[in-house]
Amino acid sequence: MKKIIIPILFFILSATAGKTQTIIPSQYQELIKSLISNLPKEPRELVKENETSSESLIDFAKSMLGIRYRYATSNPKLGFDCSGFVSYVFSNFGFKVPRSSREFSYTGKETTLEDAKVGDVLIFTGSNSRVRRIGHVGIVYSIDSDGIKFIHASSGKAHSVTITPLNGHYKSRFMKIVSIL
Repeated sequence: MKKIIIPILFFILSATAGKTQTIIPSQYQELIKSLISNLPKEPRELVKENETSSESLIDFAKSMLGIRYRYATSNPKLGFDCSGFVSYVFSNFGFKVPRSSREFSYTGKETTLEDAKVGDVLIFTGSNSRVRRIGHVGIVYSIDSDGIKFIHASSGKAHSVTITPLNGHYKSRFMKIVSIL
């Protein structure tokens, strides 16, 4: 008999405990009603995930200037390689982008240097411009009368995240530019 009474009492206690949790005191009911009545009738338009401004993207990228170059890494605490840096920046804004520089050539919409915009991704050969195989990426940082500058994780002299003009050396390595924003 005790074996039956204990589960029944447990059931009754748990059922009444659950019911007491759903009862809201009258003062809070009034507060909830007033809050609900002040909500807008139509939901606000949500900002699309891909409506990231190039300015906020570049500001974020610029915050990592000086982080050292480290091959095959995409962690600001350890360092970046070129594609790790670009991938990290775009991923921070919710974009699904590749992790390797070669795969960037299949991402976004291809454009031209004449139509380049801040935030576009520049795709280059590796350090040997005669070998026409993708090996480096960077993000267009600025476009002005002096030309295009880009931000990237460089394994060269800077050996860190740096801003570089698209000059003769990089122009000879240039392969394509894609727009992701």
